[in-house]
Amino acid sequence: MRADTVIIGGGAAGLFAACELSRCRKNVIVLEPNAKLGRKLRITGKGRCNVTNNCDIETVLKNIPKNPRFLYSALNLLSPTDVIYWFEEHGVPLKTERGNRVFPVSDKADDIADAMVLQCKKFHVKFIKDKACELILDDGVLIGVKGESDEYFAQNVIIATGGKSYPKTGSTGDGYRLAESVGHSVTQIKPSLVPIVTHERFVCELTDLTLKNVTLSLYDSKKKSPLFSEIGELSFMPYGVAGPLSLSASCLIKTDALSDRRYTLVIDLKPGLTLEQLDARILRDFGEAPTLAFMDSLGKLLPRSLIPVIVDLSKIPPLKPVNQVTREERSALVNLLKNLKLTPTDLRPIDEAIITSGGINVKEINPATMESKIIDGLYFAGEIIDCDGYTGGFNLQIAFSTAYCAAKAICGEW
Repeated sequence: MRADTVIIGGGAAGLFAACELSRCRKNVIVLEPNAKLGRKLRITGKGRCNVTNNCDIETVLKNIPKNPRFLYSALNLLSPTDVIYWFEEHGVPLKTERGNRVFPVSDKADDIADAMVLQCKKFHVKFIKDKACELILDDGVLIGVKGESDEYFAQNVIIATGGKSYPKTGSTGDGYRLAESVGHSVTQIKPSLVPIVTHERFVCELTDLTLKNVTLSLYDSKKKSPLFSEIGELSFMPYGVAGPLSLSASCLIKTDALSDRRYTLVIDLKPGLTLEQLDARILRDFGEAPTLAFMDSLGKLLPRSLIPVIVDLSKIPPLKPVNQVTREERSALVNLLKNLKLTPTDLRPIDEAIITSGGINVKEINPATMESKIIDGLYFAGEIIDCDGYTGGFNLQIAFSTAYCAAKAICGEW
């Protein structure tokens, strides 16, 4: 079977590349082993799909901790504004929520995937349920892809297989093997945007507690400033912490540095109050019922399940009347509420990660075209590239921008 371009992978990047290639009348084949296209895309954002972030390009770059400048050209070709425009023009109304996160008005990730599939079908893209086994070279020249069921010949191939996260959706790392077979190198693969395992046992008592509008900061003992600090949502699990804040912080944790306890997570439970203001608030609460036991005095300040943990960590006797709590004890309590510390010991497995950190070495890819510097006609798009971002729609933006960049290069429009 012959085509102008074969795309390996029918996820966000593969589908978007197919849309643009078909628009410029290219004959396109998409190889996807899953029965359903965009399977991982359809479950992102708890099925709502945070499609991009409504911000400028510089803000996107600031939210990509690894190799951000590599994406400068791609983001200038297709910015977040362009992504928003594309989906709304293709029948998916969007809305912007907290943190400039962009979602379909319908809150259905299926609408995002279906819009791209519909566009592809409109321009006769061939979707073939097959797994790419190897790249076909003729005397060092790329001429196609060998699948389990057939061979597909084309002068251009885009690898858009994703990483190794969510393997049940088809992200099994096959793209890395294909790239390595023709001379590309793959950087260290690790989970990113993944829950964090912590040392402290009290997290077990807080399982399923979700805190909103708290600040999470990540510190490295070898650095003066925090590696990460942001306000948002955090959830406790039996093993540690999850939720948007911990996922973003995980991007900056080096797994080989976890064994020596270099990292500390600090939760500010009351980021809207200064130390002085929080102390005044506690004094006011104590004054309303001066003989009340300390363990019963925090109901207006903290979630119920968090109170026993804070009481225990404060070292203030639980039954001590609040009018007997000393200034020093109160000061320690305030500091605890503003600096609740956790010690990361591990990251959860890669099959629980939203994305994969690591991938095809960006030094081997032309940033203006996403074309391989090693094999002419071979392109990369999406998560397989060694670039990843924080939560907030930045990783899908990377997928769309790199896919668009590759497609424009193949169409000869750059």
